[in-house]
Amino acid sequence: MSALKLAALMLLAVACAKEGASNSSTASSTASSTGSVDLTGAGATFPLPIYSKWFSDYAKQTGVKINYQSIGSGGGIRQISELTVDFGASDGPMSNDELSKAKGGPILHIPTVLGADVITYNLPGVNTALKLTPEVVADIFMGRIKKWNDSRLGSLNPGVNLPNQDILVVHRSDGSGTTYIFTDYLDKVSPAWHSSVGKGKEVKWPVGIGGKGNEGVSGQVKQTPGAVGYVELAYANQNKLQSAAIRNKAGQFVAASVPAVTAAAAGVAQSLPANTDYRISIVDAPGAQSYPISSFTWLLVYQRQSDPVKGKKLVDFLNWAVTEGEKTAPSLDYAPLPQEIVGGVKAKIATIDISGAK
Repeated sequence: MSALKLAALMLLAVACAKEGASNSSTASSTASSTGSVDLTGAGATFPLPIYSKWFSDYAKQTGVKINYQSIGSGGGIRQISELTVDFGASDGPMSNDELSKAKGGPILHIPTVLGADVITYNLPGVNTALKLTPEVVADIFMGRIKKWNDSRLGSLNPGVNLPNQDILVVHRSDGSGTTYIFTDYLDKVSPAWHSSVGKGKEVKWPVGIGGKGNEGVSGQVKQTPGAVGYVELAYANQNKLQSAAIRNKAGQFVAASVPAVTAAAAGVAQSLPANTDYRISIVDAPGAQSYPISSFTWLLVYQRQSDPVKGKKLVDFLNWAVTEGEKTAPSLDYAPLPQEIVGGVKAKIATIDISGAK
C-alpha cells in the first residue's frame, strides 16, 4: 500500500511540474517550453487587441509564430532591457536613463498604431455621454470632486440626472503606458496635477484603488457602480462601458474615435524632423476635431540584433505591421499611422542591423 502511495505522489509531482511549466508568466520560458515560437515579446496591454490580431494574421500568412505577454509597459521595458524577449512594447517612451541601462545596446522606438485613453464610468440610469473639462478630470482623479452630483459636473451636463453617489477612482496598479499617456495629459493641462503628482508609467495616486492592466481597470469599473477609470478605447468598447467627451485645446467637447485620434496625430506628423526617434507626445493636440488624450504606441527593438535569423524575422514583421497590419487597425478602434510618417518609420526599421556582428 505504501508503494502505491509513493507512486501516486510521484505522478502528482510530475503533473504539478508540468502544469507549473505551462503556466510560466514569461515570454522566454513559454518559447522554450513549446519549442515552436519564432519570436517573443512582452509589454503594453493598451495595444493587446490589435497585436493579438496581427500576430494571428501574420502566423497564418507566413508561418512565423509570435508569442506576446501583456504584462504592462513597465514590464515590457524591463524584459527588453534584460534581453529576455526579442521585443518589448510600451505606450510610454523609454527615458534616456532607461535607454542607457539596456543590456543590448541602442533601442529603437517603432510606432505601430495610435490609440486613445478614455475616461470611463459606471453610472446606472445615466445614458448620456458626460462632458468633462481637463480641470474637472484632474480634480476627479485628485479626489477633489468626490460626488457625482458635484455642481461642477452638473454645470457641464445640464439636464443629466447625476446621482448623489460617491466617486470611486480606479487606476492602474502596475507600471503602465496607459497611465503614462493619461498622466502626461493631466501634467500638461493641470498645473495642480503637475506640481503634486506629475507624469510617469507609475505615479503616487492621491486617491482610488488599483487594477492590473487595462483588463483589470475595465473589470473594476464595469462591476462597481459609481466607479470611474481610464482605459484604452478598445477595452471600453469591448466591455460596453460609457466614456466621456473631453474638452480639447480648441474648446470643443470630443469623444474618442479613430477619426478624432487621427486628427490629433495629423498636425504632429507634418512637423516631425526627418531623423526623429519617435519618442513624441501628442496629448492636448491642436485642432477642433482632435481627441486630447491620444498617443502613439511603440514596439521596442534593439538596433543591433545578435541573432541574424531572429533579426530578419523581426524586421520582416515590423515592415508588414506598418504596411499591411495598419489596414486592420480601425476595425479594433485604433488609428493607423499617418501616411506622412510611414516612410520615416520604414527608414528607421531599415537601420536595424541583422548581421549578428558584435
